[in-house]
Amino acid sequence: MYLRALQGKEKAWGPDHTSTLGTVNNLGLLYKSLGWLDEAEKMYLRALQGKEKVWGPDHTSTLNTVNNLGALYADLGRLDEAEKTYLRALQGFEKVWGPDHTSTLGTVNNLGNLYQSLGRLDEAEKMYLRALQGNEKAWGPDHTSTLDTVNNLGLLYADLGRLDEAEKMYLRALQGYEKALGQEAVKTYIPALNTAQNMAVLFQQTGRTQEAEGLYEQALFGVGAVFGRTSNRYHSIAKILDALRSNSEHDI
Repeated sequence: MYLRALQGKEKAWGPDHTSTLGTVNNLGLLYKSLGWLDEAEKMYLRALQGKEKVWGPDHTSTLNTVNNLGALYADLGRLDEAEKTYLRALQGFEKVWGPDHTSTLGTVNNLGNLYQSLGRLDEAEKMYLRALQGNEKAWGPDHTSTLDTVNNLGLLYADLGRLDEAEKMYLRALQGYEKALGQEAVKTYIPALNTAQNMAVLFQQTGRTQEAEGLYEQALFGVGAVFGRTSNRYHSIAKILDALRSNSEHDI
């Protein structure tokens, strides 16, 4: 569909028309979601070059593509390029929108993810705390974007061994997702399932086996509903849960 649209727009308006470039960027998003990362990079780079030519380097549409490219480089493991690209997007968004705009905060959160994956945990915490404070101001404490950052902080605190703080973050995220979405919708909401699984791991590591089992069961149900019972993630959680139950029976 996008390819057809792209061919039509190239024919009607040329390769550098803004509508053409929007479709090129959308193709990049599609290819990334399909795991076709080399093809996604080609689309993003084409969109970026075109937007820089049409709008300039600091236009918001240009910066959105820069941010997308940073996320792609992170997925490709090209982390130095990802950092440079995110920092360019961040500086541009701060210049155009200011430090507390949601686009700015999205890139701040992305930098937190990147720094955490690089083991630069102090820098990651600064990014996450900035994103959290900004999202609370922009969206409120129980918006899903705010809660996603709360979950990220939980993961970071677990990595840092600050387990009490990690638990508080996970619990806040879980309760917030349920409040925002309702008891039924939250059962199949992927970020909430991620948080439930993260908290289960934390409880398992700290010997709180029964609480871990309950959260793994919650995650297993949701993952089965969303991804299917033949998915790798479903089987991975089921295996952990079986091992926990087996150990619990042996301890009786």
